[in-house]
Amino acid sequence: MMYYPTFKPFSNTNILKTDIQEKDGKYLFNMEAPGIKKEDIQIELDEGYLTVTASRNTENSETDEQGQVIRQERSVGSFSRSFYVGSAIKQEDIQAHFENGELKISVPKMDAKTESQTHAIPIE
Repeated sequence: MMYYPTFKPFSNTNILKTDIQEKDGKYLFNMEAPGIKKEDIQIELDEGYLTVTASRNTENSETDEQGQVIRQERSVGSFSRSFYVGSAIKQEDIQAHFENGELKISVPKMDAKTESQTHAIPIE
């Protein structure tokens, strides 16, 4: 029997690799999510932070010619990435699309004036 490990060490470090581009007044997030299903991905916006969470639950099993299990492995994991996109961004401003293990998120870029308002503190 030849055994090749299904789960490589640190294999989860490849989950949610992200490229971010600035184009046409938007930030475009392109995230790799191989082996993840659309229903296992959540996107949340909380106080200016865009958080993408994905979970994966896989099971691999091998049987011999008589149907006896000779190897069975399971892997369960949850992965999360957060990005500050600005407190002026609203949920309805964000668009997301998932296809073929690739998550694409579009977030409008806010002007610096809109993003941060400086308030002077009087000195007594």
